[in-house]
Amino acid sequence: MARFREIIARYPEDKKKSALIPVLHLAQEEWHWLDVPTMDYVASLLGLSPIEVYEVASFYTMFHLKPIGKYVLEICHTGPCMLRGSDQLMDHVKNRLGIEAGQTTADGMFTLKPAECLGACGYAPMMQLGKFYQENLTPEKMDRILDELRAGTLQTA
Repeated sequence: MARFREIIARYPEDKKKSALIPVLHLAQEEWHWLDVPTMDYVASLLGLSPIEVYEVASFYTMFHLKPIGKYVLEICHTGPCMLRGSDQLMDHVKNRLGIEAGQTTADGMFTLKPAECLGACGYAPMMQLGKFYQENLTPEKMDRILDELRAGTLQTA
């Protein structure tokens, strides 16, 4: 609640809705994903209707509306990355992990998500992994990344 109050203090009293995205980030950080009771709680804290929160949370891909794995692999699937093989890379990861886009591995380790443009077109194909970009990806490089994540030797935060 202290961090919530810090966020709210940045905005005028009559503009609490402006705090919605940072408060959703805070809620997701606390509970790892945004289920309906969490979004309802955020709405009550900000004096918003629940639908106002659902609309924002469901629009932005950085918010997770179902449980996620320890690592979220967000592979860009827009034009430049697609031209450089992101579709084949996505298929490779699906086969390697035995999941489809939007799913999480049975061990809870990986969630695979397509991502909209991440703004690193010159380094395509690429993905966001935690706070870092992984660029110029190939199936072999992706396999190394997955192995390092399983071993706990790759920094993502």
